[in-house]
Amino acid sequence: MFITFEGIEGCGKSTQARRLVNRLREASVPLVFTLEPGGTRVGQDIRRILLDSRNRSLSPLAELFLYEADRVQHVEEIIKPALEHGKWVVCDRFFDATTVYQGFAREQDMKLIRDLNEKACSGIGPDITFLIDCPVEIGLERALKRNEAVIEEGQDRFEREKEDFHEAVRQGYLTMAKEDPERIVVVDGTLNEDELEAVIFEHVRPFM
Repeated sequence: MFITFEGIEGCGKSTQARRLVNRLREASVPLVFTLEPGGTRVGQDIRRILLDSRNRSLSPLAELFLYEADRVQHVEEIIKPALEHGKWVVCDRFFDATTVYQGFAREQDMKLIRDLNEKACSGIGPDITFLIDCPVEIGLERALKRNEAVIEEGQDRFEREKEDFHEAVRQGYLTMAKEDPERIVVVDGTLNEDELEAVIFEHVRPFM
């Protein structure tokens, strides 16, 4: 079982991914919890480049290739072996993030993104994707508060983008959810954390 979490900055996806992982571990489900970018040692170096707010001149195409390089390593080193050994994989962001951030928001070529994603993933895709949706102003307010408390200094390049960038990301996610409703489950990111955790777990329970 391969489960991914997606959404705009500050939507709460990382919190809910961790909460689901805790529930599954309590139920003795063998699993791997990972994230993109940065799920491998190589990926951690790529992540620092991608999130560094000093890298203002990073071109959208270079950004795309960095994400795909991270994904190739991630799939080969972490995701594919875990699934082959019968483990569940819960991942904080995967290829949908590239489609919306680099495609819908950065306006990179969608066919190129699809081709790169297909190559990078080796035919592997999520069984369920939870899209935690909330208004941009709510997500950004949460993200800025989070960054003040825990984020490594300077690792906030995306949070510094203009509001219309984040709105394009949100609308991109919602468009994709309409196109693939069997896989992408849209949940309300304005619910409190406990309510949202319960909603998500009810979707996962039948697969346990």
